[in-house]
Amino acid sequence: MRKLYGYYRSSAAYRVRIALALKELEYEHVGINLLPGVSEQLSDTFVALNPQGRVPYFVDGDMAVAQSPAILEYLEESYPDRPLLPNDIIERARVRQLVNIIACDTHPLMNLAVTQFLKGSYDIEQEGIMKWYRHWMPEGLSAFEAVLTQSAGTGRFCHGDQPGMADLYLIPQLYNARRFNISLDKYPLIQGIDEACAEITAFKEAEPENQPDAPKS
Repeated sequence: MRKLYGYYRSSAAYRVRIALALKELEYEHVGINLLPGVSEQLSDTFVALNPQGRVPYFVDGDMAVAQSPAILEYLEESYPDRPLLPNDIIERARVRQLVNIIACDTHPLMNLAVTQFLKGSYDIEQEGIMKWYRHWMPEGLSAFEAVLTQSAGTGRFCHGDQPGMADLYLIPQLYNARRFNISLDKYPLIQGIDEACAEITAFKEAEPENQPDAPKS
């Protein structure tokens, strides 16, 4: 049985959930509460599984791996019937460029471990953290929008007219932007892709509020 260890609001776990849903792969959700003061990711039990103490962590039979890019590559190679990357090598490079704008340059700066370090080591108050978010998030989204604008490969989704790997990275980032009241008005292509993804059941199923560990209202 496949298992995905994650936290409902983790961007990295969110993107893996979308991939699993798009590929129609069943799995068991194992909630790991990342909230400060709980920090289940640092428990002896979880660290014994994943020494880095981060989510997501994915198990598929005898295979177990951490880090969402590694998980997504594994899913793409192991379950290729519903591909998330284009066949053409140049098109794949373009998609990976979009992916890495978020995976390498944007999302890591928003990570809970980073913001908690800023608070704890530099006595930065919450307003300072929000200023941090409102600087780095738009910078990443602006670069993403520019690449979409410049390429004929952009379609209804980040690449073409079927959802793919870049959309998996973009949508969780937009969820975070809304959480932090960051306007998306400057990104018309991104907004259009967001609307297209919102119509797809797989994206709806993967939304944070639809996860078993999400707080119940």
